[in-house]
Amino acid sequence: MPELPEVESLRRILAASATGRSFIAAIVREPRLRRAVTPDFAASIIGRTIETVGRRAKYLMIELGGGDLLMVHLGMSGSLTHRRAGRDNEPFDPRHDHLEFTLDDGSRLVYNDPRRFGLIKLVARADLAAIAELRGLGPEPFAAEFCTDYLWRVTRGRRGAIKNLLMDQRIVAGVGNIYASEILFRARVRPTRRAGKVTRAELARIAAITPAVLHEAIGSGGTTFRSYRDGRGQPGRYAPRLLVYDREGQPCRECATPIRAVTVGQRSSFYCPHCQK
Repeated sequence: MPELPEVESLRRILAASATGRSFIAAIVREPRLRRAVTPDFAASIIGRTIETVGRRAKYLMIELGGGDLLMVHLGMSGSLTHRRAGRDNEPFDPRHDHLEFTLDDGSRLVYNDPRRFGLIKLVARADLAAIAELRGLGPEPFAAEFCTDYLWRVTRGRRGAIKNLLMDQRIVAGVGNIYASEILFRARVRPTRRAGKVTRAELARIAAITPAVLHEAIGSGGTTFRSYRDGRGQPGRYAPRLLVYDREGQPCRECATPIRAVTVGQRSSFYCPHCQK
């Protein structure tokens, strides 16, 4: 599933290539996404101008003229690409091009999603505080609020695993399975540790390392293992830099101990038994 770095990489590409463009046509070929696309969606988009492209957690927030906002979640396998004639079509199976928006320069924004777990909906900017998907989200990992004191406060008394806490969107918005494993490796904390037992010094490392890892991944366009593509249709380039994720049985890059995998919260987690305590 695309996490914060993938969505932020997409945001930056679309902010540069699509801001100021207007929708002149829209086609909904398959409305049955995670939540069904409304029957009036296409007609509601036409004539709107893209004013800014933002992000909240794993949601792409495309602000439109007229006071509305296009909220996009890529789900497990979705991609939103800015395509032009003769380019950017090759990686995608056209059977999964479920929504297509034509812009006033002839280019197209195309939402492709083989598993249809994504979400696209038009919401009023004034109603954002009441949107179910955004209510209760924790601070962004780049925000000043995400700090040692905050992590100390939210972890005390918690019996669940520290990795589950990092992936809890109510605690910190945007961190998922891949980057939680990488953050905890660099912080030298085993993913199965009870959150309430993680020391203040370890939490300080997590607070500092989390934005650093995410910034690195954003700089590489995110991580692609299977289907993720950025706004230009290109895969993320961060996978070769991963230190533990999806490296079970391979030697730790720091101590050569074989990386282990364990299930935490029904998700595969990877760690070094020597480096992480």
